[in-house]
Amino acid sequence: MPAPSAPSVPDRGEELRPHAEDAFAAELAALAAQDDRPRPARWRMSPWAVATYLLGGTLPDGTVITPKYVGPRRIVEVAVTTLATDRALLLLGVPGTAKTWVSEHLAAAVSGDSTLLVQGTAGTPEEAIRYGWNYAQLLAHGPSRDALVPSPVMRAMAEGMTARVEELTRIPADVQDTLITILSEKTLPIPELGSEVQAVRGFNLIATANDRDRGVNDLSSALRRRFNTVVLPLPESAEAEVEIVSRRVDQIGRSLDLPAVPEGIDEIRRVVTVFRELRDGVTADGRTKLKSPSGTLSTAEAISVVTNGLALAAHFGDGVLRAGDVAAGILGAVVRDPAADRVIWQEYLEAVVRERDGWKDFYRACREVSA
Repeated sequence: MPAPSAPSVPDRGEELRPHAEDAFAAELAALAAQDDRPRPARWRMSPWAVATYLLGGTLPDGTVITPKYVGPRRIVEVAVTTLATDRALLLLGVPGTAKTWVSEHLAAAVSGDSTLLVQGTAGTPEEAIRYGWNYAQLLAHGPSRDALVPSPVMRAMAEGMTARVEELTRIPADVQDTLITILSEKTLPIPELGSEVQAVRGFNLIATANDRDRGVNDLSSALRRRFNTVVLPLPESAEAEVEIVSRRVDQIGRSLDLPAVPEGIDEIRRVVTVFRELRDGVTADGRTKLKSPSGTLSTAEAISVVTNGLALAAHFGDGVLRAGDVAAGILGAVVRDPAADRVIWQEYLEAVVRERDGWKDFYRACREVSA
């Protein structure tokens, strides 16, 4: 019986979800080439260019930089300026406010590498932030540099890069506090070798934290002081949220060969309207108070609902996004608690959706999947 062949390595461009520095390589290169402003040590471009990459704009040669973040400009400017100092950056917000997305694109623009990442969970060990050991080498030769396995944070310190820590408040408190010396002294002691790694210029760290996780593993006051906290808000207006959802769904859809977003812009507006009204506890006109379900109904969830609807339209419909394609996704996003949330959803359907002009098809589709 022949031995199984090794899995083939996909060609560049075949990745389902390329890293930011790969997906937007052309924009990053165009910005760097035309950027004549001062750059901090080991930065690929100036703070102004980093902000332009995040917020979008048109360069002097006509190159269009697509927005990666739709929100207040000052928030991005503060985040970028923080990374140019010796203080780490903490992106804080409710689920679905693009914390991870902004973190990735900041690292890609500043360092050209967004992959120096520690994913925070309840089981994240201290070694994930400091360093580990190659135990075969350790047993054979004892502690040595060759036996040491650097963490993403250690690599960023040694190379003057930007490290990322996702979901910082989900990491146990004693593991979180391993960052204190790194962020305050800019050193990582290696007591087993009687040495240390000193951060070189250009090193910094971006952490994200979920505002809903307060009380899970709160940051110590000592660690919180090492961060400059930037709160990412929910989109201010429905049109801003529609733009975010449309843009992101279009990017995801192209990678999955799904229909173009403009064909379903009306359904995107309805999904966003439903999410915002239930999230805010009041209809868009301010006339009717609503009960809010237990879920977050974030922009990220709206993107997921629309993307799934586009897939349904492409594979089981005529390729045009319609109410029936998004109804089941909305139901799944709203009804997290089968008892309480289902009552809230039914009340919303009957009191708001049923009476809204031009929403009859949406009402029927939602009633059908809710039955």
